[in-house]
Amino acid sequence: MRAIAAGALYFAVIFALGFILGAARVLMIAPRLGETEAVLVELPIMLTASWIACGWVLRRLRVGLSLETRLAIGGVAFSLLMLAELGVSVLAFGRTPAEHLATYGSASALVGLGAQLIFAAMPLLRRTRSQV
Repeated sequence: MRAIAAGALYFAVIFALGFILGAARVLMIAPRLGETEAVLVELPIMLTASWIACGWVLRRLRVGLSLETRLAIGGVAFSLLMLAELGVSVLAFGRTPAEHLATYGSASALVGLGAQLIFAAMPLLRRTRSQV
């Protein structure tokens, strides 16, 4: 149960930041640089934030080191992120689920998906001082 809570909290923190940065990326950076380049500008910020947020969540919720627990945290966070992205795509942009999935054919979406997979792997990679 603690792993589910940790995954949900990790997702919520990063989704909130991603929502804000995503709006800035779409409205200010992409028109100047292009969509893929804008994603590449946002990517290091999001991955750094994911690293920090993951460590904070692991410490705050005192999650164990077991592989199963870490996989569960990443899996819950990634699943919630994919559902939230689908929801935003459908509700805010008026896409159908099929149209949303079709967006993954673009370079910028594939770069973003790669970063989201790294986000999901963070709980496996991250160790906190209290766990060493």
